[in-house]
Amino acid sequence: MKIWKYSTKDSIMFIFSLLNIIVSIMLALYWSGFSISNWLFNMAILSFIATYNIIVISHFFSHTPWFISPTMNGFVSMLNSINIGQSIQAYKFTHVRNHHKYHNDNSDPIQDSSSTFLGGKDGKHNTLLNYAILGGFNTLYKIIPHMLWAIFSWRKPFSQYDRGFEKLISKIEINKKKELIQLRLDRLAMFVGLVFFFILSWQWTLLCYLPSLLVAFIFVNIQNYYEHYGANPENQFSNSVSYYGRLYNLLTFNDGHHQEHHISGSTHWSLLPKLRERYASKFKEQERIVSPVPAIVGFLHRKRKMLHKTQEIKARIPK
Repeated sequence: MKIWKYSTKDSIMFIFSLLNIIVSIMLALYWSGFSISNWLFNMAILSFIATYNIIVISHFFSHTPWFISPTMNGFVSMLNSINIGQSIQAYKFTHVRNHHKYHNDNSDPIQDSSSTFLGGKDGKHNTLLNYAILGGFNTLYKIIPHMLWAIFSWRKPFSQYDRGFEKLISKIEINKKKELIQLRLDRLAMFVGLVFFFILSWQWTLLCYLPSLLVAFIFVNIQNYYEHYGANPENQFSNSVSYYGRLYNLLTFNDGHHQEHHISGSTHWSLLPKLRERYASKFKEQERIVSPVPAIVGFLHRKRKMLHKTQEIKARIPK
């Protein structure tokens, strides 16, 4: 019986999702009290697996759910909501239905809620400090009210921190109901997971689990920042930044093919290199950014061109 919707290769990411929660439980169980070395060890592992989960596993799952069975996909959504401290259903709203619709736009007003231009001045990108670090703290802060909404506010379709979801949720009533249920289940799973970790070790939860989520949120913001920094949001073939290093793309399921992913978010990750070949002639027709380093260390790409149009550049153009 066929269980995988797109490819049996997705079983690897499913196994990684299970290993994520298992590793977290084991670290909590064997937490032996605070010491600098013990804390650094836990933080390094937890931050890495949460960052990897968000950037790779949960990201691709939100675009192309692995299973044919809606029940299994719902389970994975709840599982990874615990792993990354965010609802996967909510991530689908904001990332798949918003970010991949407006592609880091710089319009007036800006439509992409995760655009790197939000908060920027004179049509320029926001600063990395504001975008990554303050954005990370904001995401961590919202965990508690999101869980409280799922537990107590059954009469309200969304919490006050989910403004804008009304435009992103399905307009088909039966699908809308399913998406709202999954949103609540994800956040209830987050609550159960957090309580469970507190029972195993409240010290570990406060000193390692929650701080590691913050670190992961910051790293993920850095990743998204440099996946679009300098790109031209007005051109569908140069609105993102790709990195084609073989080892990185092998280890991250072709995550480096970000321009290709923005051209067709519904394309399975295994087919992104073929998508690059398909649009090779289009890519040659306009200037685009290909990074020599992965996006998460995009700050090392110091001579990156700024292809986006700013008010400063427009002012220099003779009328």
